[in-house]
Amino acid sequence: MLVRHGESAGNVARDIAEAAGAPMIDIAQRDMDVPLSALGERQAAALGRWLGGLPAPEQPTVVYSSPYLRACETARLALGSAGLAGRVGFAVDERLREREFGVLDRLTRSGIRERHPDQADMRAHLGKFYHRPAGGESWADVILRLRSTLDTMGRECGGERVLVVTHQVVVLMFRYVLEHLSEHEVLSIDRQHEVANCSVTSYQLDRDAQPRPRLALRTFNYVAPLREEGAAVTTEADVPVAGE
Repeated sequence: MLVRHGESAGNVARDIAEAAGAPMIDIAQRDMDVPLSALGERQAAALGRWLGGLPAPEQPTVVYSSPYLRACETARLALGSAGLAGRVGFAVDERLREREFGVLDRLTRSGIRERHPDQADMRAHLGKFYHRPAGGESWADVILRLRSTLDTMGRECGGERVLVVTHQVVVLMFRYVLEHLSEHEVLSIDRQHEVANCSVTSYQLDRDAQPRPRLALRTFNYVAPLREEGAAVTTEADVPVAGE
């Protein structure tokens, strides 16, 4: 299961800045130190109650989290609410961190055009999959670290049910790797869907797949756990069940 962290104070600040047409997002902390908002905490607890209500054979046995505070808080709050804290393996892995934005960090869309028009032009030319801002990462860079992460999970988590708490772009890049998508296909998913906070994207091993067993998509951007628990959904929700 892949979960995007709950709503963060940075998400709220970004929305305010974009709505106001401001060039900068007003947050004092480093991106990795931005905490959950109060709503984000409620979302994480709601996710945990849903996890705790799953049949025991479907509950996670290992949890990996991005080291960013908002992801770690989401993972810990969810595990506590699920009654799984201390009962499952827990690891923080820096390869699951948010995409690094380099010189574009904390800038809004208008701020990028105003302060780094060359970067805006290059992004328009290359597209977000390959554009690497100065000091930052492209989507392709994120994919490289996820391939390494999956190798580690394959080596260390045989037979386990793994929950990953991470970030929006990382969830999409997991889809790219696990489903062998093309640049065009993952960009199309990105245009159609915004990964909601605390939404669940899940895979299950299909042992009958040919020519070899594979992880098959079961849910994408699934927000029913929040709705069932009465928590607000932030970032527009999308298709809850994957197409076969």
